[in-house]
Amino acid sequence: MGLEEQLTRLGFDEKEARFYLAALELGQAPVRVVAEKAGISRTNAYDVLARLRQKGAVSQVERGATRRRRFDVAAEEPGRLLRSLDEQRHVLESILPELRSIYNRSSVKPRVRFYEGLEGIRTVLYDTLTCRSKLLLGILSMRDLLDVPGRREMEEYIRERIRAGVFLRVLRSREKDVGNIWPTSPAELRELRYTPPGLVFTMTTWIYDEKVAIISSRRENFGMTIESEEFAAMQANLFSVLWAASEPDRPPPAGAEPGAP
Repeated sequence: MGLEEQLTRLGFDEKEARFYLAALELGQAPVRVVAEKAGISRTNAYDVLARLRQKGAVSQVERGATRRRRFDVAAEEPGRLLRSLDEQRHVLESILPELRSIYNRSSVKPRVRFYEGLEGIRTVLYDTLTCRSKLLLGILSMRDLLDVPGRREMEEYIRERIRAGVFLRVLRSREKDVGNIWPTSPAELRELRYTPPGLVFTMTTWIYDEKVAIISSRRENFGMTIESEEFAAMQANLFSVLWAASEPDRPPPAGAEPGAP
């Protein structure tokens, strides 16, 4: 994934990402020069510049001592972006309890959210990290997950899950498994079991709090979350039954209860 695409994931639009990278390479230059390097018209460049200044990504620097004041564009030191994100995170964390309170007061009817494409699948995937109980139940279709969103994205997701302290109890089918990856690991907050022969999963399902999240294969290419206390409880109960009938990927530690979820 290139720098431009990575920047769009940080909230830059495509033109902002190109303009910022051009300014970063040039060091300090007139708007016209930065716009040309970024492949943006000069008219649009001033709008892009204003948005990037608001983000704290670039600044305008007065160019020497002339009778007429002229300004160049200078990219801010990249660490400024990280500090800006930290500030935004701090603000969000401070208001999150109130936002959640408003959210939870809204309709008690089940909420179903449907997302299309890779970005939609990523949205559903990372929503599982909001798990308040810190226990995530997963039924994984391994071949499909390694296809979409892909192994690199899944490895990044695993790092974020561990960082968030979310423990994963996961079921996989040997028929659709892919090599010896992501085994039971206390360090990676994961316990794996394999389902009985003949059970093959064509979609991935996550169960957490009052939510059930679903990720399809590339063929159907969608993600979906269902927020319903009753539906999530039913799915968790079905998971427990299947978990008890499934085989640990390694022998349980001494003293552990057989089949305990």
